[in-house]
Amino acid sequence: MENSATNKPAHPHIRSYVLRQGRLSAAQARAIDEARSLTLDYQAIPLDYHSTFSCNAATIVEIGFGMGHATADIAEARPQDNFIGVEVHTPGVGALLKMLVERQIQNVRVIQHDAVDVMKQMIADNSLAGIHVYFPDPWPKKRHHKRRLIQPEFTTLLAQKLVPGGYIHCATDWQEYAEHMLQVLSLESMLVNTAEGYAPRPTFRSESNFERRGLKLGHGVWDLMFRRI
Repeated sequence: MENSATNKPAHPHIRSYVLRQGRLSAAQARAIDEARSLTLDYQAIPLDYHSTFSCNAATIVEIGFGMGHATADIAEARPQDNFIGVEVHTPGVGALLKMLVERQIQNVRVIQHDAVDVMKQMIADNSLAGIHVYFPDPWPKKRHHKRRLIQPEFTTLLAQKLVPGGYIHCATDWQEYAEHMLQVLSLESMLVNTAEGYAPRPTFRSESNFERRGLKLGHGVWDLMFRRI
């Protein structure tokens, strides 16, 4: 799958990730090569969801899907909805595509590109039913906080992409980042919190093995669910 660099923004933003060389298995590489119908190249024009999925349905974007387990689980449990997964790391892209093929999940499309560019250029305003941001890098050192994905400017951008009533669902296992996200999301005038503070984990977000191990060790996980006014 092509990760296009031809449409670079005029003013590059601070990246919320560092590209790392992960091990790409033979099965993941084969999935990337063979599942091209489930991928989308980055283009600086808004997507037509109907032509992308060949149906009219609510569309949800997941930003930074990691190895894709939650993405596949949610899409399989919600076949009436369409999902766009955005990730920069090639092994994760390959892993998700492999799962989609093996489980015959057809309502997901994958974009390998920076999520900020994708949200700005490929997603039309007032068009999404939901946005998922699960376990983004917390950048725990204070000098790196500027790299955190959930910041006021980006939160405003996300809110603009939602239809009225659409939701943003975030989850993190880093308490200080949860507090930061709660503050940033609460200050966005287009959004309203659906809970008093943190939300219970919705049933559609499956627990990962990593998350279950952490909970057994007493580690916390915080969900936040906000809706577009």
